[in-house]
Amino acid sequence: MKHFWYITLLQIVLLNAVQAQSYKSQLADGNQSFGVKNYTKAEQTYRKASAKEKQNTAANYNKANSIYRIQSMNEAVSSYQTALKSAKTKEEKHQIFHNMGNAFMKLKDYGNAIEAYKNALRNNPNDEQTRYNYALAKKMQKENPDQNKDDKQNQDQNKDKNKDQNKDQQKKDDQKDKNDQDKDQKDDKGDQDKKDQKDQQNKDGQDDKEKQQPKPNPQQQKQEQSRQQMENMLKAIDNHEQGVRERIQGREQKGQPVTSPTQKDW
Repeated sequence: MKHFWYITLLQIVLLNAVQAQSYKSQLADGNQSFGVKNYTKAEQTYRKASAKEKQNTAANYNKANSIYRIQSMNEAVSSYQTALKSAKTKEEKHQIFHNMGNAFMKLKDYGNAIEAYKNALRNNPNDEQTRYNYALAKKMQKENPDQNKDDKQNQDQNKDKNKDQNKDQQKKDDQKDKNDQDKDQKDDKGDQDKKDQKDQQNKDGQDDKEKQQPKPNPQQQKQEQSRQQMENMLKAIDNHEQGVRERIQGREQKGQPVTSPTQKDW
């Protein structure tokens, strides 16, 4: 019996070691693909890594950045929200909220972009790039009054969705508690029946054994100004691409998160 337990424990330790090594290897492979702008392959690799380490922020964050670069902004927002669940430090939260704000800007969802940049600044009030993006988002929202209605509707829908999800989760929790209680009662009755049966068997001398899309701005002049401002913002951020790419090469061996050139670096 002792040998069985020692062998089982050893197998568990070895399995954990293999999984950790596989995660680091996949993270490094994803970094390499990201570095050569193969964002689709990078996203697939990060997705596999995040499935192995669900509470590791690096893989979830890098996956979101890859999706952002593929230009799938709604999915990128969802992935950033997933990454937030495992974020532990203020700096991690700051980076994620900043990039989420960028995704909302691409979607022209200026209201949610403002909120994302606000949250980023709450975690790091000294970041000038975030402050600039926050000011630009407010300016774009002011210049697009029709879009403001859509933003408010989206925010209300998100609140209602979260509220419904919370209700559903509460119902699931309540049902689970009821099921657990019923199971405990059933188990207690079963234990008592077994005890009575065993007592009877002992008495008789027997020995038995027994698992959305924003509306376009109708005012052409304002639309051109907004487009030019957005292009200027993205161009300014893209100017950092070469430096970020060089930092990526130095980080790959350490298994640290990488960043897209238009986004925040860790």
